Amino acid sequence: MTLRLFDTETRTLREFAPLVPGRASVYLCGATVQGEPHIGHVRSGVAFDVLRRWLQAHDYDVWFIRNVTDIEDKILTKAAEAGRPWWEWAATYERAFDRAYDLLGVQAPSAEPRATGHITQMIDLMHRLIERGHAYASEGNVYFDVVSYPDYGKLSGHRLDDVHQGESAGVGKRDARDFTLWKAAKPGEPSWPSPWGPGRPGWHLECSAMAEYYLGSEFDIHCGGMDLVFPHHENEVAQSKAAGDGFARYWLHNGWVTMGGEKMSKSLGNVLSVPNMLKKVRAVELRFYLGSANYRSMLEYSDKALNDAVASYQRIESFLHRVVDRAGEIPVGKWTDAFAEAMDDDLAVPRALAEVHRVVHDGNKALESGSIDEARELAGQVRGMLSILGVCPFDPRWYSGKDHSTALDALDVLVRAELDRRQQARADKDWASADAARDRLQNAGIEVTDTSDGPEWSLIDPKGAR
Repeated sequence: MTLRLFDTETRTLREFAPLVPGRASVYLCGATVQGEPHIGHVRSGVAFDVLRRWLQAHDYDVWFIRNVTDIEDKILTKAAEAGRPWWEWAATYERAFDRAYDLLGVQAPSAEPRATGHITQMIDLMHRLIERGHAYASEGNVYFDVVSYPDYGKLSGHRLDDVHQGESAGVGKRDARDFTLWKAAKPGEPSWPSPWGPGRPGWHLECSAMAEYYLGSEFDIHCGGMDLVFPHHENEVAQSKAAGDGFARYWLHNGWVTMGGEKMSKSLGNVLSVPNMLKKVRAVELRFYLGSANYRSMLEYSDKALNDAVASYQRIESFLHRVVDRAGEIPVGKWTDAFAEAMDDDLAVPRALAEVHRVVHDGNKALESGSIDEARELAGQVRGMLSILGVCPFDPRWYSGKDHSTALDALDVLVRAELDRRQQARADKDWASADAARDRLQNAGIEVTDTSDGPEWSLIDPKGAR
């Protein structure tokens, strides 16, 4: 395995070499559990689940940590507006995120620490920073002294003169560019005891403390959305390395899900919440859509893009069902070399999927020519590749146990007869009859795609929903 990953810090593709041979340690910034998860929230979960599966397929022991931010300003504000306890609000939406991850087939993390469960580790980290001269206490608050850390800005590319933390000035801050490690208690807000007085942790402090506790002072990969590069991840690097930790050796960041070129707003997030999306498509189809683009690219949402992805997945699924009907059970096979080359090239899923479709195309030709053994072997390769992407239709998570292959085979005979009539009409330049045949199939929920090897068909929903 020669896996190359794009490292945000160096802006280069780097060959993955784990700190401990045979083990891959990964920290993913998880949810701030302030509301219902939408597809923008869970894209990172799907994207880095694919990374995890690719590492596991090469026998890495993957230590995968995904935290829960369960204490934060937005949680307190929304809970107060709803008249509910902050802890109940956080717990409610933590469960909602867990359900969303599970529905989309995202493997459970090795551990899922909550910020509120690691106050002791955070206090220890602040002690170390103060002792080293990188942090200071003031009126019950603790701040990180940004100027004291010479490499500040290296991850994000921010110049020190241009730094704006996006937080309030803070009582007793020496420099507006300093960021908060510990917030002094305010009336009506939750707090924990500390040597500097009661208060609660700052967001950036939480992840550094939890990453170190579960993965050690240095670990392999830190993941998260590109919106976290600054200030969150920049501040994590600063406080962890200033405290003496090696911290993350590779930084991976996924692109946003956008709509109209804009990052999802609260209103769009409500429309595109995972529960709402699963009223339109099956969970495996939603996962296929979210994971179909390169993890670093923006994923521009539209109903058409979603439906195109669904149709693409169903073509693959239909091929596998036809092979099962004619050849029996399909063992999970090995991926192809072209698939491996794509995945090793910074998880180039679009190229990997192109290889899946190429093998499906060859498999369909084998079926049509009666080469059942060849079709079965190719179907096994497809299963192997889809398993890496987490969308194999015969995975127990997705498989309903209902065998529709006989019905699909019967439907294929009828559709092929209609396609033959359409082809003859086109050969006779009877365009009206050819168009009428295509319209009949479309109205029946069957999409026809003309290829260099003749027309292919797949099931669709004429209304664009399932």
